[in-house]
Amino acid sequence: MSVAFLVYVGVIVVPYLRRRQAPSGDPAGFDWHFLLPCLDEAAVIGGTVRYLRATFPAARVWVVDDDSADGTAEVVRALAEADPAVRLVRRRAPSARTGKGDALNAGYRALRAWLAGRGDLDAGRVVVVVVDADGRPAANCLEVCAAPGLFGSPEVGAVQVDVRMVNTGVRQEGVPRWRRAFGAGLVRMQDLEFRTAIAAIQLSRGVTGTISLGGNGQFTRLSALDSVAGPAGPWRGSLLEDFELGVHLLTAGWRTAFTTGTHVRQEGLYSLRRFLAQRTRWGQGTMQCARYLRRVWDSPHLSTLGAAELTYYLAQPWMQLLGTLVYPIPLLLLAHQAVLAPGAVWAWFTGGAWLLFAVYGVFGLVPFVLWGPVYRARCEPGTGFWRSLGYGFGYGLYIYTFYLTSWRAAARLASGRDGWTKTRRNTEPPGAGR
Repeated sequence: MSVAFLVYVGVIVVPYLRRRQAPSGDPAGFDWHFLLPCLDEAAVIGGTVRYLRATFPAARVWVVDDDSADGTAEVVRALAEADPAVRLVRRRAPSARTGKGDALNAGYRALRAWLAGRGDLDAGRVVVVVVDADGRPAANCLEVCAAPGLFGSPEVGAVQVDVRMVNTGVRQEGVPRWRRAFGAGLVRMQDLEFRTAIAAIQLSRGVTGTISLGGNGQFTRLSALDSVAGPAGPWRGSLLEDFELGVHLLTAGWRTAFTTGTHVRQEGLYSLRRFLAQRTRWGQGTMQCARYLRRVWDSPHLSTLGAAELTYYLAQPWMQLLGTLVYPIPLLLLAHQAVLAPGAVWAWFTGGAWLLFAVYGVFGLVPFVLWGPVYRARCEPGTGFWRSLGYGFGYGLYIYTFYLTSWRAAARLASGRDGWTKTRRNTEPPGAGR
């Protein structure tokens, strides 16, 4: 299994390293609308709206306030009063705080109603851009996404852009030195993960036709959203609403695309607790999406290879659960034998068995460690080689957190806890944003 995974990583690394600069197109041929779901984002939403309006003056900004308790709506209302291109959509209790997908649907319905009122709706040239409340899309986002191979192709329904951490290399203030170092390392791993491993996987999915969408930097054609919309809208109730939307688009016959030619920056998490909570939600959302397996395999728009790739992705959290049960068995048996016959085990080990352990370790680590030097080569050329190697070993440890989050996700799923809780910002105190 380790050898197969090493081969798989090698296969996806090569096209990632060989990728070329993306072409650009004319964004004036499209009508761009940024959609920002917000829950208690008063600290960051004002800066984000101002950034979007200054960077993309031809676009409109729709902020969906999900019954925030911190004055988010008031911040946005003040901006909207001074700028007609800024719109506030409010959700109020008891209908609010039911999930990010529901908030996005509220924004979708408001946008749809506003466009209908204009009377000149061409849903094929309207693009909805989902951005986090602290998101910073690169200035060239619209030009790149308007390119001939992206929204310039009418069969492309959605484009996902690369994701980067805005606080990479920025240490947390007001905490002990060890926490600053740990937090900076955790943010670095998130940046490495998105810019190398995830980007490489997305590029490889271009072959299988199964490129996934993310929750930040997600560009979707309105006509594509309309084609998969249910009574409430195109987003469903999964905790991984972005991936879920992608499945519906793919099985409806739309192409999805990914580009590293532009990006969106978001805040990386310093706190391990908040990081684990975020990844637990993502893992649970993936488990929930297993219900779409029949839809995937029955779709005439997906190849057998594409359906197999989606199945592999949906199986990952379940495979991690199985792995935590299976992988320790040989070591436990060896430990048991060492207690019963330590001399025989030592003779076996020194007689050549140590080489098997060395080979197993190499094949188990290399698929993760290599991303450190790859990160240096393609993303951070100013990083020294040995530091990049350290990043690779750190990433190998980072990956093991997914075994823990898979168990937490399974426990939540089994107990019926499927409520959506947003990931708290680094500056938010514990208990905020619930």
